[in-house]
Amino acid sequence: MDTTRVSSTAFDGTPHAPAHARKFVRQVLGEWRLSHLAEDAVLLTSELVTNAVVHAGTGVELTCRLDADASPPKLEIEVDDQLPGRTVPTGPPPPDDGEPATSGRGLALAGMLADAWGVTYTRTAKRVWVRMELGEGCDPQEPAHGPSLAPGPVAPPLETLHVGVVISDLDGVVESWNPEAERLLGWEAEQTVGRSLKDLVAWRGHGPYALSLTDTLSLGRWRGEARMRHRDGDLVPVYVSQLRARGHAGERRSIWMIVSSDHRYVLTPPSAPLRREAGRRIKDLLDRDMPFADLLRTIAQITQVSSGGDAAYVLLGAEGGNRFGVAAGVGATAGLVGVLATGVFGADRGTPTLIDDLLAADVELAQQLRARSLACAPLLVAGEVIGYLVVTDSRPGRFEQELTVSLQHIAGQVAVSVHRQRLAEQDRAHRGRLSFLAEAGELLAGVHDEELIAALTAQLVVPKIATWAAVYLTDLAGMTRLAHVWHSEESHNAELRKSLPAIPRTALTEVSWPVGPENVLAFPLLTQGRSHGALVIGRAEPTLPLELADLLADLCRLVALNLHTAMLYARQATTSRVLQRSLLPMRAAPMPGLESAVVYEPADEGADVGGDFYDLFTVADHWCFALGDVCGSGPEAAAVTGLARHAVRLLAKEHYTVADIFDRLNHALLEEGEEGRFLSLLCGELTPLPQGGALCTIASAGHPPPLLLRPDGEVRPVATPQLLLGIESGARFYVESFELAPEEVLLCVTDGVTERRNGGRLLDDGDGLSKLLSGCTGLSAHAVAERVRHAVETFAAEPSQDDMALLVIKASAALRQMKR
Repeated sequence: MDTTRVSSTAFDGTPHAPAHARKFVRQVLGEWRLSHLAEDAVLLTSELVTNAVVHAGTGVELTCRLDADASPPKLEIEVDDQLPGRTVPTGPPPPDDGEPATSGRGLALAGMLADAWGVTYTRTAKRVWVRMELGEGCDPQEPAHGPSLAPGPVAPPLETLHVGVVISDLDGVVESWNPEAERLLGWEAEQTVGRSLKDLVAWRGHGPYALSLTDTLSLGRWRGEARMRHRDGDLVPVYVSQLRARGHAGERRSIWMIVSSDHRYVLTPPSAPLRREAGRRIKDLLDRDMPFADLLRTIAQITQVSSGGDAAYVLLGAEGGNRFGVAAGVGATAGLVGVLATGVFGADRGTPTLIDDLLAADVELAQQLRARSLACAPLLVAGEVIGYLVVTDSRPGRFEQELTVSLQHIAGQVAVSVHRQRLAEQDRAHRGRLSFLAEAGELLAGVHDEELIAALTAQLVVPKIATWAAVYLTDLAGMTRLAHVWHSEESHNAELRKSLPAIPRTALTEVSWPVGPENVLAFPLLTQGRSHGALVIGRAEPTLPLELADLLADLCRLVALNLHTAMLYARQATTSRVLQRSLLPMRAAPMPGLESAVVYEPADEGADVGGDFYDLFTVADHWCFALGDVCGSGPEAAAVTGLARHAVRLLAKEHYTVADIFDRLNHALLEEGEEGRFLSLLCGELTPLPQGGALCTIASAGHPPPLLLRPDGEVRPVATPQLLLGIESGARFYVESFELAPEEVLLCVTDGVTERRNGGRLLDDGDGLSKLLSGCTGLSAHAVAERVRHAVETFAAEPSQDDMALLVIKASAALRQMKR
């Protein structure tokens, strides 16, 4: 009766395949009453399936095969992928060349935990298999309705035991043959040395996918049955334990230990306990060079599998040493970030801890770990707790006290190595952290736009730290909104934005983020006790290493500080704009029969008001206009601008004459007491005339004289410059009058026009402005203003460094025709 049992399943080649494979193997072995093998079998399966997913990227088929007829019974686990062209190296990783190895640990585990392993290639698939022998006394227990295995034979007398030792090279050529091998098989050493094992072994395949003798010799470790030729010609059933080793010169050799089948118990491995000691395997792994993150993850993985818990973690001390954060984690519920509470994990706890129901002991920690049962052991170096090994399970009362002993044994073996590599990793991480933060600081420096800061932050994080990132901003009113998203695959940006809440209805720490392949984590943007939003990231890895958590915390503080600065800048800019705009008239007063146009351009970038100003307003039956220039530019000049413009308007409304306005304003400037702050001002009144046009009464205090353009193209100045305002307290000012006839144009400018410089030449050199104006006959006031502005702008290649203001007033013929 064939008692071989087979159970198979298939998975898509996704990152979730290893987890499904572990669950399948654990379930199958439970049904076959082989739970004592689950620890090693699940670990081997996880590594082989992970290799298939990562390196082949195809669908994966998993088969568990129990050969109960074999002696001893054998369990084989096979992992098939559909990429036979991608070969699997059967040897150990190459010697260290200075760079840590990032692959090969799966096959290293196979060599350590399995009794044999190998690879079978076909035209369409590649199969990696491992074999585990149950050993005498560890036969699978069949259910009541199934077959049972026959009891093992009684061991023969010890006097008939001969342990032959045969050494060959990897081609199978015998190099050594000990006397016990001669007693067992009859061949003398002189007759076998130099011969091929193929001549001495009647090789047959073992298992459903047979290996050749050459393939078997290339395995790191193998045990099994064979038949060898006796000198008298008979085939002797033997049991072989093979181990591949290096000679004194570094050459590889295959060592066979051979006994008769009756004495196979000598070489058969002892039965495995319910939980094999995992510390030995971890110590072997520590002898290999690997990245620190992979080392921690491997420790967590073996810890989790050996304990049977849902998840396992390696915690390491955070900055300051009194708190501990997740450095690595594996398992179904692993997904922690940052620093954990210190209730269970304290720097003063030097002994293992077992908690049957974490929910009753520490609710916050239970929620963080998503666990009810917890067992942990400290990592001790020179009496100091540098971290913890932690195992959790979602069910209460899951662990026994025996587990804490095992955890402490593992912790004792790995603590020193972890501490040493952690110090080296911290040094590297510190340099990388400083470099990253310096790059971020340089990129964000001087940026005062919140939207741009959000965009730069997301792109700093992706793809270096996360698969995707989203930045939420909180305004002064406490409203939080989604400002920017960025995905490593830009085509997913729109889909990502749709999946995230645009305006969260709860606090960001309580938002239910979308479920996907990435683990979602949120970091607050806090500075000076105020929240500016949050950085939300999605990572494919289940846990965030402590160093990355610290780096992200520093980045968020930097971003929050820049957002705070941008907020202050925006507030100040808004206030400045409001104040500056109050210094200019809301609109120029309309004047029937007169057409006006204004050009006003401050020199300072982004400023609305500088040292130049203008005004045009009505007073009773006439109009008033003013054009001034305060010494200097910028906010200080703008302050005097406000004083002058409002004083002119106020005094004119009180029916002060232009000369009186100059006198009062002169005294006001002198009373301010600011040395060197003087003002040039052109001020006039326009009174309509019955025959059309207007009578203009005007005065100029140190200002460029206004120009009058007649219809025939003649241009002449119409005011004489007088003393600047704010210079002398006893100054006296006078007015001049002229008639602004229909079709005549009055041009008033500040020195930003007349003194526009191109090298050593000014725009008004040689009456340049008068010549420019003479060519504007027949143009409207707006057209004249635009032509002058364009001439000023194009006079030199470099932009002007002075404020510019110009006022154009033209009398139209419409008023005369209307009066007639």
